[in-house]
Amino acid sequence: SISILLKQFFLLREDFQRIPELAINPLGDRIINAFFPEGEDQVNFRGFMRTLAHFRPIEDNEKSKDQNGPEPLNSRSNKLHFAFRLYDLDKDDKISRDELLQVLRMMVGVNISDEQLGSIADRTIQEADQDGDCAISFAEFVKVLEKVDVEQKMSIRFLH
Repeated sequence: SISILLKQFFLLREDFQRIPELAINPLGDRIINAFFPEGEDQVNFRGFMRTLAHFRPIEDNEKSKDQNGPEPLNSRSNKLHFAFRLYDLDKDDKISRDELLQVLRMMVGVNISDEQLGSIADRTIQEADQDGDCAISFAEFVKVLEKVDVEQKMSIRFLH
């Protein structure tokens, strides 16, 4: 069957690294990692499509679907979870100052001093941290982004 056939096809990390848009993206490695199960160096077609589904735009007719059904991978909440995981490097469900610094450093390279990056990280944590644990939880992350158009920023228009 086609299902068995598709499971036989897989992509390697190197395949993703050859994509120019990912190669030049400062978070390219983090995005690539999101496609691969823990400890794996290849992803099959089903796993590839499951991750890519997070970026499918939400159509108007999907917004009124059965609320008791499973939440679609491209829902606002799942898009935010995906983004949160790009920052949560140690997967402890919190973004620490060090994690935020690492991601900021990936994004700006050597264009900003460590002192300036530290100041940005401190201000970000201070503004987002509501429970005083000096880290950003997923709930705090969602609160910070409540006015951001995540749907627009995390959608890829696929061919129909």
